[in-house]
Amino acid sequence: MKKLHRGIFAGSAVAALLLTAGCSSGDNSAGKGDSVQPVGDTKQVGSGYDLYGNGGAGSGAVPAGDAAKNGPAGQLQVKEVQSLGATVTDSSGFTLYRFDKDTPKPPKSSCEGDCATAWPPVAADDAQAGEGIDKTLLGSVQRADGTRQLTLAGWPVYRYAKDAKAGDTLGEGVGGTWHALGPGGKPAAPGGGGAEAPKGGGEEAGSGEAAGAGEAARSDALSVNRNSELGPIIADAEGRTLYRFDKDSAWPMKIGCLGACLDTWKPAKPVDKALVKGIAAELVGTVKRPDGTEQLTIDCWPMYTFTGDKAAGDINGHNKQNLWFAVTDKGKKAKSAG
Repeated sequence: MKKLHRGIFAGSAVAALLLTAGCSSGDNSAGKGDSVQPVGDTKQVGSGYDLYGNGGAGSGAVPAGDAAKNGPAGQLQVKEVQSLGATVTDSSGFTLYRFDKDTPKPPKSSCEGDCATAWPPVAADDAQAGEGIDKTLLGSVQRADGTRQLTLAGWPVYRYAKDAKAGDTLGEGVGGTWHALGPGGKPAAPGGGGAEAPKGGGEEAGSGEAAGAGEAARSDALSVNRNSELGPIIADAEGRTLYRFDKDSAWPMKIGCLGACLDTWKPAKPVDKALVKGIAAELVGTVKRPDGTEQLTIDCWPMYTFTGDKAAGDINGHNKQNLWFAVTDKGKKAKSAG
């Protein structure tokens, strides 16, 4: 019986060991195969929202009793934020955001379900333009649930559930699609204010098509989320945190997540290096899995997403079983601060 067990184990180890073409610290592309199509794919993240709430140590839900982030905006203010420049806040000082997958002409929100939990829509009621904001840029859009959401230059306006206090800007850059609002409706940027943003005040969201190419959503294949606990960590095009598995290895290349493991941890798809942002291109590669599909690698480590992450930016998979870890922008294992 012992010999049988030993034989099974040896067979599994051989199946898991993948011979790759020179994956050391450089490009480890293992050829051009079909894209990985893991079960569950991107539809698992949320309902109609494909990018979305940074998760810190939780699911992205708004803490109970945090009424300041769910109430009326009151008089909007313009605050100068280091590295971002002029940003719009509500009357309580909470940073306001826009979502690149929304559209301003006509105003339309693409953030529903779990997304709207992580990014609470700002009610249009009682919103007023303070100093530095053109009141003609304020409008509203009717959401799917019948409520009216504030718009600025046509863009639906949100708060971020993980901003714990006035002045926080933890939502900036999440998934590469969420941005602090500048006073003109464009993403906040040093020296900018979005003066050229299109005016959309008061237009209704309808069944019309998305905005023109000039306002097209960005589609970075990989980007860097700046998590308040872990620092800069890598996310996929859907904003989901990418993880590495300590039972895999980078050299020799070894895949340890097989069988039932794949019900929980989904192999990340290969990406176009031209669409990678904030990560050195030489760290990005692929590896062929035992089933013949190709999987994204960072610094030769196979990358996965975690089905327990329900909103983009969630880090619920970090340190799972002391084996799974988010990955830094340098390709290293992320560690909790403290």
